[in-house]
Amino acid sequence: TMVIFINQIRMKIGVMFGSPETTTGGNALKFYASVRLDIRRIGSIKKGEEVIGNETKVKVVKNKVSPPFKTAEFDILYGQGISREGEIIDMGVEAKVLEKSGSWYAYNGEKIGQGKDNAREFLKENPALSVEIENKVRDAVGIPLLPLGEAEAATPAKKPRAAKEPAAAQEV
Repeated sequence: TMVIFINQIRMKIGVMFGSPETTTGGNALKFYASVRLDIRRIGSIKKGEEVIGNETKVKVVKNKVSPPFKTAEFDILYGQGISREGEIIDMGVEAKVLEKSGSWYAYNGEKIGQGKDNAREFLKENPALSVEIENKVRDAVGIPLLPLGEAEAATPAKKPRAAKEPAAAQEV
């Protein structure tokens, strides 16, 4: 059984040392929780002027089941969730599978997009290449590889577009 509590941050007045932030509800949740995560928005993801998601940072504050104090950063896109392609890009650059030069991203010397949004769209449109890059990243960090048929499972299926009905003949 798992119970998830969502809480808010309050500020303690007059704190000279340590963090002035505290959570409401007393100490019971702090003591009895097995895992506590501090989730914060560190930036916005924009397409033009429109905000399409958040850059998010998660810090493990307490963990009784594995090592605590680890951090993770990822993109959350509205209506989609955590961006798989964004993670492939970030980890690909970190593992030196993808090259980043200025705002351009390249794979094997071939440019895949200017800016993270364009590179993300390129990987969405090319799921086989996305799985190939992901497997190279997994190999670099020592995680088991995806099967080659995983390209269809890694990306959501596109809905077929309905055919347009022919325009009705107009009587003159």
